[in-house]
Amino acid sequence: MTDRPAHLPEHLAWLSDLNAAQYLTEGLLTGKENVPALALDKCVEPMPDGGPRTETGPVRDLVDEAMRRYRDDKPTQADAWLAPRLHATLRLSRREAADRRLWNYLALGVAPDYVVWRHMSEPKEARKVPRVARTRFRGPHHTQAFARLWWAAELYRNGADYGPAVTACAHQDMLNTVLRMDVIDHRPTAQAVVRLIERGTVRVGREINALATAVNASAATLMYDLIAPDVDRSPEPLRRWIESSDSAALVSRTHLPEGPEEPAAPEEAVLRLVDYFTELFRDAPVRGRAPSDDPSEE
Repeated sequence: MTDRPAHLPEHLAWLSDLNAAQYLTEGLLTGKENVPALALDKCVEPMPDGGPRTETGPVRDLVDEAMRRYRDDKPTQADAWLAPRLHATLRLSRREAADRRLWNYLALGVAPDYVVWRHMSEPKEARKVPRVARTRFRGPHHTQAFARLWWAAELYRNGADYGPAVTACAHQDMLNTVLRMDVIDHRPTAQAVVRLIERGTVRVGREINALATAVNASAATLMYDLIAPDVDRSPEPLRRWIESSDSAALVSRTHLPEGPEEPAAPEEAVLRLVDYFTELFRDAPVRGRAPSDDPSEE
């Protein structure tokens, strides 16, 4: 399998889509080759010095720990552990996180072995060679191996509380389907969807997908931010959180870190959407569920 890079620079960098593409060889995608680290480092652009939050060491340590912890389990189980810790370690603004060059570099320059370990497909046919999709190395935020974890932690956290993000990342359809929806940027909506999982109203992937379809379709005619408004969010807590990275301790391996000290989504707004989404889900077509089944009675 692909090994960790033989050379790990001290700081993170940017790797353009064009330069990243040349390293996405069939050998790498099938886990048979390593990334030529020294050659790749000649193609990168240094990031502005962001202090400890741009150091590669803490991110690499998290990846190593995730693979160690879940080496005997399905790699998907690492997502819920790694997502909040990656978010709390990097401490990025959304503008910084929207730059694909950072995620390209993390995937190819810092932890290609993690991407292969986490996203190698399971062969469904005897002759089919397991491989990693190119978009796990270089792709949109809801698909790329590290971007999807950071954005899941960002969109599902509730203020400083990463607990809802852990719940969301424990369900692959919350990453694969719900994370793609623009409406999930509305915090009460995101928290209401997570709350339905916590309550057991939706439990498995096909139910999450059915709920997501219903919520997204309803958003075309009903503006959730009007019936369940969020509070105004000052940029100051995030700015202070980013600036405090110089003095922040390494994130705990056993306890959840804390995010920016922003106010949580208004509980009244969340509960209003919980009730509304419960009704939507009751009428949503779910594969394998009889039309007469009422999930609220289970």
